[in-house]
Amino acid sequence: MIYTVTFNPAIDYVVHADDMQVGAVNRSRQEEVYFGGKGINVSVVLHELGLASKALGFVAGFTGEAIEQGLRADGIETDFIHLEKGFSRINVKIKSGEETELNGQGPEIPEDKLRQLFDQLEQVQDGDTIILAGSIPASLPADVYEQILRHLSGKQVRAVVDATRDLLVNVLKYKPFLIKPNNFELGEIFGVPLKDDVDEIVRYAGKLQEMGARNVLVSMAGDGAVLLDENGGVHACGVCKGTVKNSVGAGDSMAAGFVAGCETGDYDYALKLGTATGGATAFSEGLAKKELIAELLQQLM
Repeated sequence: MIYTVTFNPAIDYVVHADDMQVGAVNRSRQEEVYFGGKGINVSVVLHELGLASKALGFVAGFTGEAIEQGLRADGIETDFIHLEKGFSRINVKIKSGEETELNGQGPEIPEDKLRQLFDQLEQVQDGDTIILAGSIPASLPADVYEQILRHLSGKQVRAVVDATRDLLVNVLKYKPFLIKPNNFELGEIFGVPLKDDVDEIVRYAGKLQEMGARNVLVSMAGDGAVLLDENGGVHACGVCKGTVKNSVGAGDSMAAGFVAGCETGDYDYALKLGTATGGATAFSEGLAKKELIAELLQQLM
């Protein structure tokens, strides 16, 4: 089983307006609602790729109920912990020329509810995959990712961690199966500027492997992606051709595609499927759909 953890799920309310005027009444010409949060995005895309997962995390209030019901209606298995106070956040994304976002804060997560999550993690078994993605709410301890991987360290679990800076570096001692920084985040970790120099990216990604990561996937936006696999292989992949429509969820989709591709045991294919899946989200208004994923994958094969 694949488990995703989303500490702060959201309803993404996307509004399209022809001409946004600050300080005036504006009217939308089109609206969409998506259920999001980085781990949830991974679960949705995995479902599109034909892989089952269980979405864990915390929800609250009427918005939390809507997230849970909406995901289940779409065939996503959930086991969210319900909070008594607050409500799950609403993120407003305004698309009018430039894209503007106003993201909600979300509810506080008390200590007893966090303990309940750790109780849930007892169901994770050898051979399962757990995906930890995104930032940590202020109400949780900053080392909660480390706590989760420490809790699971006695099992043969594949951990995927999509985080930045210290949040990422501090989990490397638990030998995560996959980490997924982009080239700028990789440079931030080591205090060096990294753009599109593949040799330099490979060198610094190798340092993360030395620190414990099994596979390091570095995305480079328009310059493609590089993978250092646990067997010593180095793989590079270009980008797919298409028109970018959406900046939300492409990285989560890439992680989902890579995890799905790993089911074959072929890391080169996993990189290509991850790249195609990330591209399919970037070229869509919402998250990737299997038809476009298949089309883009053919470009890369």
